Order: sequence, then C-alpha cells, then structure tokens
Amino acid sequence: MQWQDREGSANVEDRRGSGMGRSLVIGGGGGLATLVVLVVCLVTGIDPGQVLQSAPSASGPPMNGPTASTEGGAPPANDEQARFVSVVLKDTEDAWHQILPPLGHEYTNPHLVLFSDSVDSACGMASAAVGPFYCPRDSKVYLDMSFFRELDQRFGAPGDFARAYVIAHEVGHHVQNLLGISTKVEERQQAAGSKAEANQYSVRLELQADCFAGVWGHHANQEKNFIDPGEVDEALKAAAAIGDDRLQKEAQGYVVPDSFTHGTSEQRVRWFRTGFESGDPNACDTFGTRSL
Repeated sequence: MQWQDREGSANVEDRRGSGMGRSLVIGGGGGLATLVVLVVCLVTGIDPGQVLQSAPSASGPPMNGPTASTEGGAPPANDEQARFVSVVLKDTEDAWHQILPPLGHEYTNPHLVLFSDSVDSACGMASAAVGPFYCPRDSKVYLDMSFFRELDQRFGAPGDFARAYVIAHEVGHHVQNLLGISTKVEERQQAAGSKAEANQYSVRLELQADCFAGVWGHHANQEKNFIDPGEVDEALKAAAAIGDDRLQKEAQGYVVPDSFTHGTSEQRVRWFRTGFESGDPNACDTFGTRSL
C-alpha cells in the first residue's frame, strides 16, 4: 500500500502516555470492539461469555465517572505507525466527502484518538483489550495500535491494507451515525423481544460497516491508486480472521449463532467485497436483505 508520501489528517489526537494506566473495566462497543477480548480470554482462561456480557456498549449510556476531557496533541512526525493511521484517516475523509453529498448528506470528519492501555471516552472507560471502537457520543474513533500487532501475530492477517480496513470499518460506523442508522438500530435493539434478536441488529450494523469500508477502498483507490496488486486480499483475510464463528470456535470449541454480534467470516468477507466492487453505499443495505 503506497502511503508514505501522502497527506495525513489533522484530526488525530495522541493520548498515548497520558498516565491513565490500565483499566480493569472492559468498555466500548461497536466495530471490532469485543474481538481482542476473546483472545485475552484464551490466554488467561477467563470465560469469554462472562467478560462480554459485562462489557458496556459504546452506543449505550456512559459509565459513572468523568467524561472524556483529555485532549491529546498531534502524534510526533517521526512516528511511522501514527503517520500511517493519519494518512488512512485522511483517505477516508476525502472519499466520504465525495460519496455522501450526491446522496443528500454532508460528511463531517470524525477524530481518531490514539491511546495505550486504557482511554476515557464519552461512551465510558475502555481498556486496550476491547480493540478499536467508535463512540457515537463524541464522534471519535479510538485505537490502541497494539491491535495491529494482534491482527498480525494472533489473527494471521498482516499488511498495511488489513490495518487500513480496521480504520475504515470504524469510520463506517461514523457514517452510520451521520445517516441516523446507529440510532435506529439502538431503538430496535431496545425494543427487541430477546437477546438473540438484538444481536441480529448488531450483526447487520457491523456487516454494513464492513461494506462501507469496502466502498471507501473502491473510491480511494480510484482517486489515488494506492493499492498494490493482491493487497485487497489482506483486508479480506482480516475480515475472515475476525468472524464470530471463527473466534468462538477458537475460544470455546463450538459456535453459538444466536450470540453472534459481528457476523461470520464468510459474511464479513462478502460484504466488504460488495462495497469494494460496487463503490455504492446503496449496495450496503444489510437491513433490507433477508440473506446476509
């Protein structure tokens, strides 16, 4: 992925080393938020179900305590990983500023917060164990870059475009927030008659964010031609690696479809590919289709 000589975003906050320390609370939701939790449970022997049931949702009410008020500065210029994140974020800004207006919507840029160990967001305190997440209450993406290491070493999905997919997926949740989709899903989840029904809405939300990530990739590559041959496979491999079925199989030896919140590996790959090949957000209607 050709990114080294391209412009970065000014909307990156660096809160690494802020001295907040490690939090024992696992917070945040949406996006890839609960995925690394399963890996941590595998290592520690903790029951993943107990951890995930206790994790607050980024779209839910904030936890007690101070709200997010710690504003970080820009990352240092010589930080290559932070520079990469900044460039990808700028790519998403450029793409969505072009994509949404013809559909009757304006795009406003989210901020992306880099943190280490734990972070205080408007959706509550979150530890690095939750992975990247988007908080609709402050329109910010939160990223501990140690997740990139997990993506490479534990999930077997290395490469720049795999990492770009992670960022683009969280920005996809921001697009959903701007379009009012996130609010409608939250309302439907609250009115759902069962946890399994509520989970189905979460799956459709996550798969749409995967599709929106693909839409970004389509437009960004058309405009800037930065994707090298074969790199799309990196994103597809990352999407497959973090499917609910694969993660549950690894964590507990069997899968429980009613507990899925992000979709299967096959579904995540298919919806990302749908967005990437079409470049059309209208093709990402995961709520209007019976078959995911």
